[in-house]
Amino acid sequence: MGAGAVATGGTEAAYGHLIDPSRKWYNNRRYVFFNHPPIQYFLTHNVLSIVTLNAWVVLLLITSSTNGYDGSMMNGLQSLDQWKNYFNNPTGGKLGLLNAIQVRADFHIAAWTTYGTFKINSTWAWRVPSALQALPSVLQVCLIWFCPESPRYLISKGRDAEGLKILAYYHADGNDQDPLVRYEYDEIKAAIEFDRTVAANVGWKSLFTSSGNRKRLRIIIALAFFSQWSGNGLVSYYLNKVFDGIGITNPTTQLLINGILQIWNLGWALFASFMVDRIGRRVLFLTSASGMIIFYTLQTAMSGVFQNTSTEVIQPDGTSLLTGGNAGAAHSVIAFIFLYYAAYDLAFTPLIVSYTLEILPYPLRAKGFNVFNFAISLSLIFNQYVNPIALDALRWKYYVVYCCWLCFELVYLYFFVIETKNRTLEETAALFDGEDAVENVTGHTHAVAEKETSSFQENSAEK
Repeated sequence: MGAGAVATGGTEAAYGHLIDPSRKWYNNRRYVFFNHPPIQYFLTHNVLSIVTLNAWVVLLLITSSTNGYDGSMMNGLQSLDQWKNYFNNPTGGKLGLLNAIQVRADFHIAAWTTYGTFKINSTWAWRVPSALQALPSVLQVCLIWFCPESPRYLISKGRDAEGLKILAYYHADGNDQDPLVRYEYDEIKAAIEFDRTVAANVGWKSLFTSSGNRKRLRIIIALAFFSQWSGNGLVSYYLNKVFDGIGITNPTTQLLINGILQIWNLGWALFASFMVDRIGRRVLFLTSASGMIIFYTLQTAMSGVFQNTSTEVIQPDGTSLLTGGNAGAAHSVIAFIFLYYAAYDLAFTPLIVSYTLEILPYPLRAKGFNVFNFAISLSLIFNQYVNPIALDALRWKYYVVYCCWLCFELVYLYFFVIETKNRTLEETAALFDGEDAVENVTGHTHAVAEKETSSFQENSAEK
């Protein structure tokens, strides 16, 4: 669906003039929840309203929250004596294996569920949070059958009338002659036709056969690895070990900080999501990477100060405990973890999925997204198996590896991330294929938009 401007200008130069200035979110009839009779109006105008459309988006993305649930849950479980005793105090490779098995909804549900169950004096203290992982998938399986179909999919299958109807329903109160709806419809048709004629081969091989697709692929794979290898893998999966390294070993304290951290992350992610279309994707990525370098370096330094001023005590169960370290350094580590995640959340929480889908043309969108998820799975193998072993062996010095990697990320993002602000999905995809592609996608839709505007104005004048 149209969601921006053409590649050569802002919204006003593209189809801003097609938008009815009198139609705001607060007076769009699909938002209104009262009329006479109220129940009838609600049922006929709001069951599939714009609000509901956004609810469908949540449903389609809800299972991606398992990527957060597992890490937050495992952080909590590793702080539970019930879990550690049941699995015989796992460390190193065994801990990584258990993390991999448990992986698989939300950071906040996981963190606070674990906090709420840790005093249960049985294995249900960790079984309850584990079982709740299934909830997002169950909701999706039950409700997906009622979700409206994608207009792009319908039009690509020759079901143009159905696709147009959905665009009109959600963007123009059902008016399929609205100039904005006609612009969106014709742009989608032009983009799909262009992909069919110019890029007829849309198999897996097509991801590598053109320069534009190779550019997309290097960004997609890099973002997938960066999202997991920015140092967040340590805090996301082994926060208790990070806390142990600064002398914070009380399970209640660890679980409480874990829960508060998720609320903090939510706040920054929401803030960043509102900034995406205001300041652009590229600015957010570069700001995020710069902030992560600064705060992760400071976290590393303060961890080193604490461990170098502390005394190691071997516990009866064979585990080590650091005591007597610099308390100010330990508290600074906690502060820098929060600041680091604020920087991470600016880009890597709201953008990695949406940006991946934005830069892919329609025929390759599903295949490209599969590559993205496969790359994330590969990166998680490293997080789950290498991180616990390296952290046990190197302690705070292991953080230096990620400090260096974050510097590489910043350089890579600077040279390869392309701004997609104020561009539709079709125009964004065309950016990678040169100016000719932009003209092919947008030229026809501009002409049609002018025609639709004139026709709409004539009809309005006659009325």
